[in-house]
Amino acid sequence: MLKNVNVGLRPLVENINLPTVLKTAILPGDTVERLFIATQVGEIFYIGNDEVQLFLDIRSRIINLGASGGYDERGLLGLAFHPQFYYNGVFYLHYSVAGTQGPGALPNSFTPDPCEPSTLNLRWEDRNNQYDHIDTVEEWMIQTNGHPKKRRTLLHLRRPFFNHNGFNSLNFSPESGKLVLTTGDGGSGFDPFNLSQDNMEIAGKIIEMDVTKTFTNDLPAVTRFDELPGPIQEALTVVAKGVRNAPGISFQRYDNQYIKYVGNVGQDLVESIFSYVSYQPIPVKQLVESYSTKSDPMGLINFGWRGWEGAFPTAILEECPGNSSLDKKTMAFYKEALKYSENRLPPLTSYYHQDPRPDKFEGTALTGVQPYMSNTIPDLTGSLVFTDLARNKQTESPVRGGLAYTKIRFDGKLSDWGVIEPTYDFGSQPAYYMGLGTNFAQTNLYLGVYNSMKVTDLNQGTVFEIVP
Repeated sequence: MLKNVNVGLRPLVENINLPTVLKTAILPGDTVERLFIATQVGEIFYIGNDEVQLFLDIRSRIINLGASGGYDERGLLGLAFHPQFYYNGVFYLHYSVAGTQGPGALPNSFTPDPCEPSTLNLRWEDRNNQYDHIDTVEEWMIQTNGHPKKRRTLLHLRRPFFNHNGFNSLNFSPESGKLVLTTGDGGSGFDPFNLSQDNMEIAGKIIEMDVTKTFTNDLPAVTRFDELPGPIQEALTVVAKGVRNAPGISFQRYDNQYIKYVGNVGQDLVESIFSYVSYQPIPVKQLVESYSTKSDPMGLINFGWRGWEGAFPTAILEECPGNSSLDKKTMAFYKEALKYSENRLPPLTSYYHQDPRPDKFEGTALTGVQPYMSNTIPDLTGSLVFTDLARNKQTESPVRGGLAYTKIRFDGKLSDWGVIEPTYDFGSQPAYYMGLGTNFAQTNLYLGVYNSMKVTDLNQGTVFEIVP
């Protein structure tokens, strides 16, 4: 059983917009590893000489956010620095493109009905017109005058709904040297079109991109791998499927290999964190050929969604008519849960939306997963630290996010987790934990906090360093 741990929070930056990504880099010609902060609305700042400096502002390139009430899951979603950034000034962005707003893939919200088979087999038919927006993955470079400029586009992704686009979605693998993109299942709820399990769909996957390859100009906006031009198919491999929505991927060195950690945001029951070491990425070219011959290539890691929500078959929650304090849980996709039960990857750990245990918290949405390798906070050394958006307790006011940790285990059993309690006083303001970041050596942890769930409520963010 993991004990609860107290930590402090040291404010680094205050009064900024929603912090999407927190990671460090050394600027070309610089000597110091600096913290970079990407905001959802399209700004990238870094901390230098004890002040916040603007690195890039792409707000004009970002889709109009928060038009339907203020909450939004689009915007600037990913930032990754090339492993040779200090020498070449190259970095990568993932964001939702201005002017691409569409009507969405379904007219109404979606909940499957096992008694109505048609709801279990929906198809996304008119993709050219029925979509919500377009996301792009781009390569940028710092010019000789010090200003960043876009070099080329790597992907244009047409997305069916506004949510589940991935966040902190770009990271470089220290193993393969490739750019890793984590894509959400496309949104709504319950993955209406089962995109995450379809090998041809880009949604719901972990993808490695070989940025040394040539990418064609004037890329089409696509949803499927077989719609990509041949040269881009050659540059991509797929690592995993069954992703609902992931707050990025993180890597922890262990002996001469790396443990990979991926969180999967849950539907109604549970938040889950997965880990794997060995994997067999499948070239997109091979996936496309297998699809045309109706064969199913072996090797993809499968997180189980939408048949499985972490360690549980995906369930529909309904209030019991005779007792509003109880829930009725109906298996949403029985056949899919059965189909993926043997070859899915079980989670490393899970935490729940309802949990009566006094030493735990009830969560709502996983927002960050990072290893911690320092001895500065001894109780956390070697642990995996994670954040939840907001503790799910109706009696808790104002809102507070959740911070916790777990330990890796190699016996296949679900790991326990312990609560990390910050001693910082947030006062009367809500404190949503939007994301978690770390430095190169994974010895510093950074926490992004916001006072609102609405992207239209500006300048209410603080980035903290987690300290003893």
